[in-house]
Amino acid sequence: MHLSEVSAHPEALAHLARDPVMARLIERHGPYRWGLHPVFPSLVRAVVGQQLSNAVARTMFRRVQQATGLEPERLLALGEEGLRELGLARAKGRALVGLAEAQREGYFEGLEGLPDDVAAARLVRLRGVGPWTAQMVLIFSLGRMDVWPTGDLGMVRQAERLYGLATRAEVEALGERFRPWRSAAAHYLWAETDA
Repeated sequence: MHLSEVSAHPEALAHLARDPVMARLIERHGPYRWGLHPVFPSLVRAVVGQQLSNAVARTMFRRVQQATGLEPERLLALGEEGLRELGLARAKGRALVGLAEAQREGYFEGLEGLPDDVAAARLVRLRGVGPWTAQMVLIFSLGRMDVWPTGDLGMVRQAERLYGLATRAEVEALGERFRPWRSAAAHYLWAETDA
């Protein structure tokens, strides 16, 4: 069964609320909830959006979506040159073609049954997929609850601001207090970014 969203777990809320900062964020933003999206489109969106502002990333993703319907066969038919004509850099086009081939070959099947580290390792073997992208797939496609994405600048900045931290290592250590619900803690830090 594939869930369509992650909803707040009472045990997670109770655990996070032991931390005074998280307690305030839970009160401000309410019980966490986020939608889950299929792996392939999520990877396409992530690769397209790498190193782009959110507005440009949305525009570029919309172009790819309109041209391909996010169907692997149509993406492969468009090819690297067709993707370049849509405005994508050569490396991104190559990565998207690789993702389409992986989807067609069933590379993502069974991902949901793998432990977090094994699933992430399988994803980062693909061109254009780094640790941050793999973590986003774990959270927003597979619904994994104990991911602490310290490669995400928005989350790190909020953690530094709210907890008075100065280094990425301190943010990494902060995550330990939220186990096994670190994805929910990250959600609250992101909610502050959007507030």
